[in-house]
Amino acid sequence: MKNAKEISADLITRFYQQYDEDPQARVLTAAAYKTELAELVVDPVAASKLQYAFNVEVPTSAVTAQKQSGRCWLFATMNLLREEVARNTNQDRVTLSGNYIAFWDKIEKYNHFLEVIIDTADRPLTDRTVHWALSGVSDGGQWDMVVGLIEKYGIVPESVMPETANSTNTRTLNRIFNTTLHKDAAELRRLVAEGIDPTARKEEMLAELFKALSIVFGRPTQVFDYEYVDKQKVYHRERGLTPKTFYEKYVKLNLSDFISVINSPTKDKPYGKSYTVEYLGNVVGKNVRYLNLPIADFKELAIRQLKAGEPVWFGSDCGKYGHRNQGIWDPASFVYGEFLGGLDQTLTKEDRLDYRESAMNHAMVLTGVNLDENGRPNRWKIENSWGEEVGYRGYYVASDAWFDDFTYQIIINKKYLSQEQLSQYEETPILLPPWDPMGTLA
Repeated sequence: MKNAKEISADLITRFYQQYDEDPQARVLTAAAYKTELAELVVDPVAASKLQYAFNVEVPTSAVTAQKQSGRCWLFATMNLLREEVARNTNQDRVTLSGNYIAFWDKIEKYNHFLEVIIDTADRPLTDRTVHWALSGVSDGGQWDMVVGLIEKYGIVPESVMPETANSTNTRTLNRIFNTTLHKDAAELRRLVAEGIDPTARKEEMLAELFKALSIVFGRPTQVFDYEYVDKQKVYHRERGLTPKTFYEKYVKLNLSDFISVINSPTKDKPYGKSYTVEYLGNVVGKNVRYLNLPIADFKELAIRQLKAGEPVWFGSDCGKYGHRNQGIWDPASFVYGEFLGGLDQTLTKEDRLDYRESAMNHAMVLTGVNLDENGRPNRWKIENSWGEEVGYRGYYVASDAWFDDFTYQIIINKKYLSQEQLSQYEETPILLPPWDPMGTLA
């Protein structure tokens, strides 16, 4: 680095002096010695304003638990669809299999990964896209990706393909499978370099991965019987269902009616435009597409859908200004910077995205909103997938300020969009690079 300056001894002496002269520093150091920071910085006065009461609310079932896995986007989707199954079968509660849809997500991601490796095999390993691809396969995903899975594989009740010890704790298996994928990537690139068609070898690799995944997740069911007792205590049995016929009979939603709306106030993404992300996906041929709208329009669409009695799938940065056990997300309720001697934590949403401070990393479901006397939202009700032991029996409250700053994506039925917005969505999407912040996975 040209003209770079090291930390001098005089500068270190000044650091010590400034700390020693601060009368509060010793007290704060003592407080932080035995207590985790997140427990020290909650402002109880501000947090008390996030009351668990909403004048627009969609009734939903008890909260589910993704446990030690990154399948929030799949659980958020199953939480939406189970309400349709419960309604169409007259049941109090239905639970759908997160394991089943996660199995097919893994297989499709493995194939997608290998196809990207083949497609970029003529590029050097130092190429930025190749480097991005070699980051491997994770549990995460986005709305259009789960739509592709459901359209191809359907869904099943949890009883048909229950969780396993490894589907609920995926860190080790992800590491093991990525090691194999990296070995496969090296082999496929060598085949392409030698002028050999890699298709047959890729299919052999997928067969090996399918067998290994079946061992830890279980072999997916192809045909099953569905048995349940409805609210009137009447027993029902449907024989010979496939995952796709189960979806068609008991969910009935046309997923193509739902589109992804984002709020990205960055200069490279003008509002009112459609976007897609290169190489982002799982099912080959199923691409993501977004419509970028200002935050006011973004929130109005979410409120419109909630008022109609329909929950809203959304993606956000759950790591900012939240408390897992208290069940809140709110910048005003945490005094991190003040506690740490006045650290400035102020960034705009645009700067957070441009400077990699924030991006979508968790998907949940909006099930309510509280509107003030002027019809403006001041807090939102959230159905999470972290189990019933945290928050308000698993549900959370977010302030409108947190929603503005850290919510990036909502899934809205087309019928709630204006004709102008629909036309904007249908335009040829602008292609974003794979590493764009809007390409992150929940």
